[in-house]
Amino acid sequence: MHWMLMPLRRYADFSGRSRRKEYWMFVLLQLLVGAAVGLLALLLGNTTTTRDQMTMVLNPVLVLAGLFSLFCLIPGLAVTIRRLHDTDRSAWNLLWALVPVGAFVLLYFYIDEGDPGPNRFGEDPKGEDMESGVFA
Repeated sequence: MHWMLMPLRRYADFSGRSRRKEYWMFVLLQLLVGAAVGLLALLLGNTTTTRDQMTMVLNPVLVLAGLFSLFCLIPGLAVTIRRLHDTDRSAWNLLWALVPVGAFVLLYFYIDEGDPGPNRFGEDPKGEDMESGVFA
């Protein structure tokens, strides 16, 4: 749980480095919340409107899901940039998302192991754990 919430504690910190565990656990948190909200919306009933319904009826569960997504936008972007920094790549590499095969390139960057030791973006985040005696 610690790793899932770390990006929320570093809400808008775009500097430094984030290890793979921090990035992927945050992605897992978002997937779990999304699945729970989807299941809750299905259990509560109609989540869509038809063309016959002219009034806008917003499902409170979907409104909360939208607010959660909006809340996670900045920490998600920050942890993604810090993950790129861990592999000694700049945030400009996010522009790969604009080309058709860019998602695969970015996936490789996110899976790639970070640089051992310090790089131009900061100290090795794994080194901090080794100094405190926590090996992960």
